[in-house]
Amino acid sequence: MPRMLDVGDDVRAEIGDEEADRLLAGENAPGSYDCTSCRTPGDTEQERTSTVLFIGDETAVLAFAHATCLPSQIVQVSEEQLQGAVRSITGEDGTGLAGVPAPAPGEGVPDQAVLGVTSGLVLIEGELRPALVVEPTGAIARPGSAPGGGDDFLQLLVEQGFHPVASLDGVPPVLHGWSVLLAAGQLHAVLQPGAGLGSPLHERSRALGEGSPVAWWQAHHPLQVTEAWRAAANKLQTVLLFAAPVGSIGRQPREDLLRGALDKAAVHGRLVAAAMPLAGT
Repeated sequence: MPRMLDVGDDVRAEIGDEEADRLLAGENAPGSYDCTSCRTPGDTEQERTSTVLFIGDETAVLAFAHATCLPSQIVQVSEEQLQGAVRSITGEDGTGLAGVPAPAPGEGVPDQAVLGVTSGLVLIEGELRPALVVEPTGAIARPGSAPGGGDDFLQLLVEQGFHPVASLDGVPPVLHGWSVLLAAGQLHAVLQPGAGLGSPLHERSRALGEGSPVAWWQAHHPLQVTEAWRAAANKLQTVLLFAAPVGSIGRQPREDLLRGALDKAAVHGRLVAAAMPLAGT
């Protein structure tokens, strides 16, 4: 029976017309599935379903999502993340988000940084704006540099288009090609363009071409955000991302304390930021 599948042009180009047509005809597509975004059941015979292709260095995994949760797309991830996903899918590992878990603290490949992400509302220009604050658990060195060579986290982000922040008086510029993925009210990932941006924060995989998103940061499990944060994000369709080196912000239990920590980091030249479009709801 034909399936109600959406196969994006980039996914079709990667898997080939023949395989895409077999999926649409129902030969290789499942009837029921667990949505790769919200993890609730779906049915390709009853509701529109997106095909999502996760690609690592050597492995590719085709997953399915409610079309209302995610569009059909290619997401490039590290090979280790993808192998962890395969173990999760085959029952060898009890963890995983959407079949593609990000490394937890203490796990992952050697020298791979672990990013802490905090969500909160930040008052800028008289309006509460949804923000994410990213702080690594350790120093980030430039790829290829000698161990103990310093912390290049902010400079690497500036090279990718983030702007240094001296104060939180204004909204940072939009970083085109990047986006914040929110699905079913939960935070899933920060995506960056797939070509031309090398990041030390995840394993580099082969480029898929301009416009194919790469998970710069991906939640090990979907992160809950408050209803107020989600409402503000849906209203503005933009999320502010602030980033600071290890030890600059810390885990702040209240938004007023988070704002104070951001102000302090900005004054000391330890904060960069960008505005990113919201993907999902």
